[in-house]
Amino acid sequence: MTYSTRIKYSAEQKSEMWERWQRGESLCSIGRIFDRPSSSIFNQLAPTGGIRPPVQCRSRLALTLSEREEISRGLAAQQSLRAIAKQLRRAPTTISREINRNLGYDGYRVSQADQVAWDKAHRPKLCKLACNPILSRIVAAKLQSNWSPEQISGWLKKEYP
Repeated sequence: MTYSTRIKYSAEQKSEMWERWQRGESLCSIGRIFDRPSSSIFNQLAPTGGIRPPVQCRSRLALTLSEREEISRGLAAQQSLRAIAKQLRRAPTTISREINRNLGYDGYRVSQADQVAWDKAHRPKLCKLACNPILSRIVAAKLQSNWSPEQISGWLKKEYP
């Protein structure tokens, strides 16, 4: 029995996929364009409920790629952490943590550090109702008692701030 490998799509392919889906094309027709089964297209669209996810952007507080490149250059020039931090107008502890979480002074690589930062930033959180079965049952009971979603939302804000 042979197993197929996971199909990976580039950012451009995913963008085209979403554009075609938003125009109303079927999964089968999109799959034919990419020469893939419709199930692989479904697996790209389903996690967000068929709604295009927002473009991922970084917090203004996070280090940028260019700042990471400056850190790498500073390490290559054997500058102190404080000198690198002063140049970037960042706290020395920020620079220290960045270096330590990305293989230290000798192993720091810009592209790898940047990818790790993106990967860690993308962490979907579970819904509170999915995490709390007791609360989920309470909400379900209120829905069965003909409470409106707005009433339940207001009640939740008071009882579970």
